[in-house]
Amino acid sequence: MRTPLPALGLVALAACTSASDAPFSAVIAPFSAPEVSVSRGIGPPDADPDACYGHQVTPAVIETITDQVMIQPPQIASDGSVLEPGIYVTETQQRIVEERRELWFETPCAAETDPAFIASLQRALAARGLYRGAPTGVMDRRTRRAIRDYQAPQGLDSAVLSLAAAQQLGLALWDPDLAAGGTGG
Repeated sequence: MRTPLPALGLVALAACTSASDAPFSAVIAPFSAPEVSVSRGIGPPDADPDACYGHQVTPAVIETITDQVMIQPPQIASDGSVLEPGIYVTETQQRIVEERRELWFETPCAAETDPAFIASLQRALAARGLYRGAPTGVMDRRTRRAIRDYQAPQGLDSAVLSLAAAQQLGLALWDPDLAAGGTGG
């Protein structure tokens, strides 16, 4: 099941310049979280077909630099008056400031659809002061924000619960033998 989160919006940072000012630079960057989807049986090349994975794609950050280049200087009279203004052209260049990133992470399969699991998740997040309100068992906006608030300090800026975070919250069992490729028994 693929569950897309809100699409990215873009923000352009800009400043006003004149022909004699320094080059103009605009950076286009995401102002909201990257798009994330959750899938069973779809994952990185070495994925376990029975596991669920979150997939987060962070788009590239592109900088646009606009500069005014003088191609003909102004003609100025001896008294300082401008006989003919200078001629300028606008040159624009783009460069990638940050490359596009793709991240796969394992997630509990029940995290997106099981009301009992989601209610337990809400209680665990509430106990840490990240979720407010009664547990509803619905993966709503408040729950996703609390998940992101929990995971972001650990390096995963995602509203999809990772298996590692579920384990830290006491919601998923972890068997070290299974993780190391053993039989677990």
